[in-house]
Amino acid sequence: MTDAELHHQLTVLLALPAETEWVEFKEAKTSFDSEKLGEYFSALSNEANLKVQTSAWLIFGVTDKLPRQIIGTSYRSSHPSLDALKKQIADQTSSRLTFEEIHGLTRPEGRVLMFQIPAALRGMPTAWKGHVFGRDGESIGALNPREREVIRHQSACEDWSAQPVSGATLADLNPQALTFAREQYRQKHPAQAGEIAGWDDATFLNKAKVISGGRITRTALLLLGREESAYFLSPAQAQVTWVLRDEKNIEKDYRHFGLPLILAGDQVLAKIRNLTVRQLPSGTLFPHEVTQYDPWVIRETLHNCSAHQDYPLGGRINAVERADTLLFTNLGSFIPGTVELMIQSDAPPDVYRNPFLAQAMVNLNMIDTIGSGIKRMFTRQWERSFPLPDYELGEPGKVVVRLTGQVLDENYTRLLLGQTELELTDVIALDKVQKKRALDAVSFKRLKQRNLIEGRRPNLFVSAKIAEATGEKAAYIRNRALDKPHYKALVISFLEKFKQAKREELDEFLRAKISDALTPEQKNHRIRNLLQEMRRHGTLACHGRGLGTLWQLAKPTLKSER
Repeated sequence: MTDAELHHQLTVLLALPAETEWVEFKEAKTSFDSEKLGEYFSALSNEANLKVQTSAWLIFGVTDKLPRQIIGTSYRSSHPSLDALKKQIADQTSSRLTFEEIHGLTRPEGRVLMFQIPAALRGMPTAWKGHVFGRDGESIGALNPREREVIRHQSACEDWSAQPVSGATLADLNPQALTFAREQYRQKHPAQAGEIAGWDDATFLNKAKVISGGRITRTALLLLGREESAYFLSPAQAQVTWVLRDEKNIEKDYRHFGLPLILAGDQVLAKIRNLTVRQLPSGTLFPHEVTQYDPWVIRETLHNCSAHQDYPLGGRINAVERADTLLFTNLGSFIPGTVELMIQSDAPPDVYRNPFLAQAMVNLNMIDTIGSGIKRMFTRQWERSFPLPDYELGEPGKVVVRLTGQVLDENYTRLLLGQTELELTDVIALDKVQKKRALDAVSFKRLKQRNLIEGRRPNLFVSAKIAEATGEKAAYIRNRALDKPHYKALVISFLEKFKQAKREELDEFLRAKISDALTPEQKNHRIRNLLQEMRRHGTLACHGRGLGTLWQLAKPTLKSER
């Protein structure tokens, strides 16, 4: 929204009646309890869904009694602080929902914060820390059971993919796609192989659960429709876009693939440059060659995007190829919440965005049994000794899956494969450490207790236990945090030899010694603290100012100071 649009929106909200459930005003002059904020997020999100609103609003800096007055707020006045708040909310809500946007407005009466909250997803009430909240007059509390069931039943009642398409007939389906679909159905259901040849198209589509009551559904058009029949689905876009980018992220080539989507997967796969890489198996000097990417994993990822795309939003599915990564994106939040939760669960999710479409894709052998495909993707990558898939769920309303086609350290990976006591969840956590990605508290504690990692978050690295077995001892020594006396002794030895040194000379000397697990900024911070501590304790003295400052030993040093 532009500033003018936001000012108009605020004026409209200020004029609403007091009993408007999807809008809340708070004074919040300087602070607001973060726990209460999460509860309001859940309540307003659910109320927006029930009142058929796309968004709810929580406004800070305005009195909540009529007539409402702007009084201003200094709550979280910096952009980084507000960005951190988005992540804090996402980490504790179902489906990782967070604010669509946090708008800051400057009015003559003071600063106003407008928190724009997305309505609860169809079929899934928004929960905060596992509790579902709603509005009861001016207060918030547990969402009443009747309203909770209203939201939960929306998925079944409003399955976009199951709706019949008025005017569409069998003539709007692609003959090549129908032939391919029959073959895939035969592979998925071998017990019916002898009967399939005798089925006409309508019978086959009914058996595959692609049509409903003899009528062409949106699912039938998505998977099997002719390209010129795409207008039946408007404003939804049934399209997959492949883009090739170079190392500078400049677009080098692209291609759009439309209906039928059952053929788009292989068409995208044919465009991807799946290069050959070499691996050296244990106990031999003869490498074997493998492709960067497992074709099954590519298809499963792409077909998952098709199955779970939020089509009414009107976006495309994207497959972006770079030198050693593939990036797949689809619109619609990740309903299970987290990948770890999906993998650990022995049962499929309770809610699907497009259940009719997903079941049809299972029947046509396009995706694995519902709920197990993601786990199988991780297992196949693990078995190939390649990095595990990355599900990047930070952006609301979008799922991003990254496949890496770069081989990890062979010895490191073999050790993981050889440790039979490790579970897939442990391998996923260790893969994050390998990629320098953040670990959640539970995974960090588990790996730390088993001596598989060392360091402090976020600067974690492989432990000595693994380093010794993988021949990474040198890297371990570079990464581990040596005791402070070690670095003090280095400074003393340096100044004993050269008598005095400029600060930039000491910085250059110590940077090469300090843990590679630290960022350059963290290294500078550690060096500054170390020298100041030695000065305060009387070990060092400095003379001059700025770049001309010289450091030297303040007194003769004893062995105990080294």
